[in-house]
Amino acid sequence: MTFKTIVAIVQGEKDEDRLLDCVLPLATHFKSHVIGVHAEAMPVSYTTPMGFPDAEFIHVSNERNEKRATELGQRYASRCLAEGVSAEWRSLESFTGDSALSSLSSARCADLVVAVQSDPDGQSISSTNLESLLYEAGRPVLFIPYAAPTNGTFRKILVAWNGSREAARAVFDALPFIMDADEIEVLVVDAEDNAAQDPNEAGAEIAASLARHGVHVTVASQRSAGLAVGTVLENHAVETKPDLIVMGAYSHSWLREFLFGGVTRTLLQSMPVPTFMSR
Repeated sequence: MTFKTIVAIVQGEKDEDRLLDCVLPLATHFKSHVIGVHAEAMPVSYTTPMGFPDAEFIHVSNERNEKRATELGQRYASRCLAEGVSAEWRSLESFTGDSALSSLSSARCADLVVAVQSDPDGQSISSTNLESLLYEAGRPVLFIPYAAPTNGTFRKILVAWNGSREAARAVFDALPFIMDADEIEVLVVDAEDNAAQDPNEAGAEIAASLARHGVHVTVASQRSAGLAVGTVLENHAVETKPDLIVMGAYSHSWLREFLFGGVTRTLLQSMPVPTFMSR
């Protein structure tokens, strides 16, 4: 198993270089074909004081959008060519101009989707749309932190394990990364509270399965002690400094996480390192 088709979500100028700094080394390593997807918003049809469509405004908006998409596409093509990566560019239009949602049809035909995490100052792709991408695409998504540097090399990986279907899906979707890594740590939080796991053996079976792939695996177990599980995971990552977190997304319902929060939303908003999610 490997990542032969990668979809890269190019939201704008502030995201593109950070995105490609991670995607291009991955594509070189896995000999992947990379599809860059970018969407521009369709111009809103304003009217003149006389009540007629403002044709001049629509024309100027179209020109501005086309110029931005062309510049992003040219930069994308130039960097892919310089790295010798097989690539294509898909420039789209949608009512929202959101590249994540517009990429869904491309994402569903890919081995891996890569996107930049939301910037809390609103300078990047919105967290709501990242959640929609993750929830709707049906493919694993690698999220790149908006601030922390990454070069697409993941020698130490932290696996968040709770025995759920989503966690299992994430682990085995991430096998190309896991098999390349030098060290894998399986972290179990509050195993005693999970009826699906034997607290004395939590994490042991998935660790043994991964070890059969020839990687070095250790298991750690922690209690949340009143903290949110997402916070425990983040704190552990800060302490142990993995290059990548692998986790299942939305083990609880999306609506519940939207209303009350959860591990997925916590990591999407404040991930300390690149994070690979599947559901």
